[in-house]
Amino acid sequence: MDMLTQAAVFFGAAVLVVPIFRRLGLGAVLGYLAAGAAIGPFGLSLIDDVESAAHLAEFGVVLLLFIIGLELNPTRLWTMRSLVFGLGGAQVVATGAVLAVAGAYFGLGLGAAVIVGLALALSSTAFVLQTLAERDELKGRYGRAAFAVLLFQDIAAIPLLAAVPFFAPTSAETDTATVVLGAARVAAVLVAVIVGGHFLLRPVLRIVAGTRIPELFTATALLIVSGTALLMNAVGISMALGAFIAGVLLANTEYRHQLEADIEPFKGLLLGLFFMSVGMGLNLGLIRESPNDIALLVAGLMAAKGLVLFVLARLWTLNKSAAKDFALALPQGGEFAFVIFTAAAAAGLLIREVHDLLVLVVSLSIGATPLARLGHDWLTRGLVPPRDPDYNVAPLVDHPVIIAGFGRFGQITGRVLAAKQIPFIALDASAEQVDFVKRFGNEIYYGDASRLELLRAARAESAKIFVLAIDDVDASLRTAETVTRHFPHLQIYARARNRQHAHRLMDLGVRVLRRETFLSSLDLTREVLRGLGMSAKDAESTVKTFQEHDERRLQEHHTHYTDQEKMRSLAKASAQELEELFMRDAADQAIAEGAASPTSQRAA
Repeated sequence: MDMLTQAAVFFGAAVLVVPIFRRLGLGAVLGYLAAGAAIGPFGLSLIDDVESAAHLAEFGVVLLLFIIGLELNPTRLWTMRSLVFGLGGAQVVATGAVLAVAGAYFGLGLGAAVIVGLALALSSTAFVLQTLAERDELKGRYGRAAFAVLLFQDIAAIPLLAAVPFFAPTSAETDTATVVLGAARVAAVLVAVIVGGHFLLRPVLRIVAGTRIPELFTATALLIVSGTALLMNAVGISMALGAFIAGVLLANTEYRHQLEADIEPFKGLLLGLFFMSVGMGLNLGLIRESPNDIALLVAGLMAAKGLVLFVLARLWTLNKSAAKDFALALPQGGEFAFVIFTAAAAAGLLIREVHDLLVLVVSLSIGATPLARLGHDWLTRGLVPPRDPDYNVAPLVDHPVIIAGFGRFGQITGRVLAAKQIPFIALDASAEQVDFVKRFGNEIYYGDASRLELLRAARAESAKIFVLAIDDVDASLRTAETVTRHFPHLQIYARARNRQHAHRLMDLGVRVLRRETFLSSLDLTREVLRGLGMSAKDAESTVKTFQEHDERRLQEHHTHYTDQEKMRSLAKASAQELEELFMRDAADQAIAEGAASPTSQRAA
């Protein structure tokens, strides 16, 4: 079967199967696994070459690790350190120890039992985060705890992958000189990647961003990931580790969010292909041969993990209801278990039969997790006491404000927010502007704010206010349309270049807006009037009258702004109306002054 036909089979299976599983509440991950099983050699045998698909699919995991590295912001980690390193570390160690003992009981060697136990301690990041988001439970205390544990598991997967060769049976037979030479080569490459990446990546990205060619920036991002991964693989280190290091190196740069936005579509597609390749390799014959044994292994894995999770959650002060939901969210195996089992089999730690059995158990545990949750909800319906008031506390919001466009307009808002210690994130599509602003210590990231992926990477779903201060009118309108369509909860405060721009923003539902030079022009006009001899009070009154009149007409003329003839006649009528308004004000003022004069008072 040629490559194009294989691609069509993969895409067709995904399009047909995944939406069904999503509709049933079973999640996209299980849908990809089922689609792969259906087209694989143990299903309809539409694709027999599992190995070639698996090699390409592994790049999905590489991209996932790169994005995880990008997310490792030191400030964020420090804020959640108790949950990430405390609860997350305790979960991996405790669950890994319990499952390693179980593995040794079933006949695995010491090294294999340790690797298998720790691998099974990891849960599915892709599956759990998607499920929690669909149920709107990432905002709760247990949702935050689950996110922290998953973050630590993702970090822990890196050293676990690197440790697999050291547990291999052949590692003991290798002479000392070879080991020392290999370790030195690995250390040299790591140092070269870290040092070279620190000094080279940002200048390269700055040059590429300066070209203003989006696809070139995307290609550069993919080159960084694939290049680092291949370099690591050349010296015998996991490609995923290389991608992770590249992500960490770029985590504190101004290009982090744009890189994440560019990589995300490829990661999602290739990660789906990864799960499909795992599904293709599922030995479904094992279920026919010993269904009871398989069911017991799946149930045992989920029960052991669930019990450890519940106990640890209670120790970390989660209430009983939140701890139970926490345990029900994370009892399955994860995607990194597939990678670790494959590496262990290649290193001779696991025989093929054990590898196939473990992969099948992990896959079925992912499928059983939503069923276990549905069963729990059905059994406890009407029996669950009201949740504690602190169950659904506000999420950990890194920044309630997003500023799109950090030029002369957006920087004013940013400076005030910074002075008031209100967190915000700034986005700008000009690499030169980003570089200039960062010299003064401001936090700003490169990227096109009209792109949905970038807004998601900037966590727009958890922000409250969106300041639209983009200078370019077309880019401003594209951004406003994206925000209003995908993040309707965000309140948009917009900068308008002129009346036409303001009217087009109003078409998109933006109501809080300020014209760019309007207020500064009014301030200047006030000073001009005072320079002509008008009193400060009269100058202020004149400017205020004009401002109120103009803003009122801006709203009234909105429905006609596309009709140029109508707008011209309205402009003439508005000017005449304003002139008459000033004349009435002058007359009223003269009458008031006459009534207040000494002569009029004596006549009275």
